Amino acid sequence: MPTPHDESSGSPALEEHRGISRKNLIKAALLAGTVPLLTGGGVALARDRAVAAPNRPLSATPACHDGDATTLTNIEGPYFKPNSPLRTNLVGAGLPGTPLTVSGYVFGRDCRPVSGALLDFWQADDNGGYDMNGFTLRGHQFSTAQGAFGLTTIVPGLYPGRTRHIHVKVQAPGKPILTTQLYFPNEPRNSTDAYYDRRLQMTVRQVGSGEQATFDFVLNVTGSPTPPPTTPPPTTPGGEGTWAPDTAYQAGRQVTYGGQTYQCVQAHTSMAGWEPPNVPALWQRL
Repeated sequence: MPTPHDESSGSPALEEHRGISRKNLIKAALLAGTVPLLTGGGVALARDRAVAAPNRPLSATPACHDGDATTLTNIEGPYFKPNSPLRTNLVGAGLPGTPLTVSGYVFGRDCRPVSGALLDFWQADDNGGYDMNGFTLRGHQFSTAQGAFGLTTIVPGLYPGRTRHIHVKVQAPGKPILTTQLYFPNEPRNSTDAYYDRRLQMTVRQVGSGEQATFDFVLNVTGSPTPPPTTPPPTTPGGEGTWAPDTAYQAGRQVTYGGQTYQCVQAHTSMAGWEPPNVPALWQRL
């Protein structure tokens, strides 16, 4: 028996609704060589539209308020915490819940993939609670050179007033942050949640005892943006204590950049466009 958020992504009716068959989509993507395909059986909607109408810009993924009355001026809701761990697997040992993987791509409006995009996820546990003391079910990652991302988590539980959802902040290098939420299809509470938006609904299917979901983000940028010029630039790139790209930094390492001192909060390899002022998830100003 299907779960409340099962969706048969391969049904003829759904393919007809999308206006292009899976077979033709895969053929077009392979011939073009520019549209990435998702492994695991799902095809995300942004790629459908890109192949069906290659010369038409994509609509940007809409932003979405959290919906709690006390946080109407704070669109990410009351449960966001900065400095989440750098990881793609949010499931700790012994954490109960239905296994869920979420995968997809980050695109610009011209359907070119955005590499190095920061994706910061947070969600409720199986009982509908958020961890405000630690970082359970919280984590950030960066999209690959092909714009891909992948998340291992659990299906979030319900809490009063909301349908099931996963929070996420997405940011192309040096660009504004998109704060939004991902929803599940066929959830009874979708019709009563004031902040549910079908355009933010994932494609979900049952796989064994767990679920697989796909979603493509479309940011209001044109392809992979060129990192903006920095002012002032590092005075001695690669020098001790001065931030530089393509450098492996460990948590606790202090650097200077633009006359300011920063401390690394997550081990990572630096890249152009993610200078310390631009990525508070990685650097804390002292």
